[in-house]
Amino acid sequence: MDRTAEEPRDILRESINILKQSPKIFILITLTFIVPLSIAILVHSLYFESLLNLVPIRHQPHQWAKFYIIQFFYIVILFIFSLLSTAAVVFTFASSYTSKPVSFTSTLTAIPRVFKRLFITFLYASLLMIIYNAVFLGCLIGFIMSINADDSTFLYISFVDLFFLFNVHIHVTAIWHLASVVSVLESVYGLAAMKRSKKLLVGNTEPATALVFLYMIICAVIVSIFRSVVMHGSTHRFLFRILAGGFLIVVLVVFNFIGLLTQCIVYYICKSYHREKIDKGALHEHLGSYLGEYVLLQSSIEMGNVNI
Repeated sequence: MDRTAEEPRDILRESINILKQSPKIFILITLTFIVPLSIAILVHSLYFESLLNLVPIRHQPHQWAKFYIIQFFYIVILFIFSLLSTAAVVFTFASSYTSKPVSFTSTLTAIPRVFKRLFITFLYASLLMIIYNAVFLGCLIGFIMSINADDSTFLYISFVDLFFLFNVHIHVTAIWHLASVVSVLESVYGLAAMKRSKKLLVGNTEPATALVFLYMIICAVIVSIFRSVVMHGSTHRFLFRILAGGFLIVVLVVFNFIGLLTQCIVYYICKSYHREKIDKGALHEHLGSYLGEYVLLQSSIEMGNVNI
């Protein structure tokens, strides 16, 4: 039997074994970081419409200021827990993969150093997103103007531009997610991690971006159902709304956890596709550096030749 065809299953099998070996740690990580992240996402979706209602049609600066202050703190909370969740899951998963003794306490000890690297990578990714949003906004304005002007040619061009930019957004998001894993498991971070991530995705860009798109769609569906049931549901079915809201929170928590694990698996698969060495000893030492152990950082890791 072709060994290459077995390797993706081997990676998934080993990932499942890791979860079975350390269920308590992953449950604690989920409760500590992923649950608050998921609740923040759903609560914001629940009250975003109400926040907009705070801003009247007439110009009132203090209402706009209140709106932007609330939005700012939401974004800060969202990305802090997002980075903390990524740091905890990636570090714990990789430690278990290398058979390095890991506990919830050791994960918490490593997070401050991991968080710093992830935050720097996040800043570069945010810069790309700001540039992207500026271009997207310009194309969106052009699209709206072409509708009002009834210019079919300009409308078509604007639509194509928006479609292209949407694909760019998904691609940049895929690079960002993989760069987050790179920032934890290798000796690079920031712009170097983004470049490294882009290189790793070569040959697996389409399946990786498809996973990102699927994640975005499922999140949007969960958020939409949550708003429809909890916010706009019948007041006479209060208990049902509470139970449904709690169920959707659990679904989003589980889905976010699976998404973080998928990032780790995609990293190993991309490394394998490029036939790079997976040196568990080097990775073991690299992870130890986050706990204050003095080591020479290395990043050569291999897992064979596989595709997503």
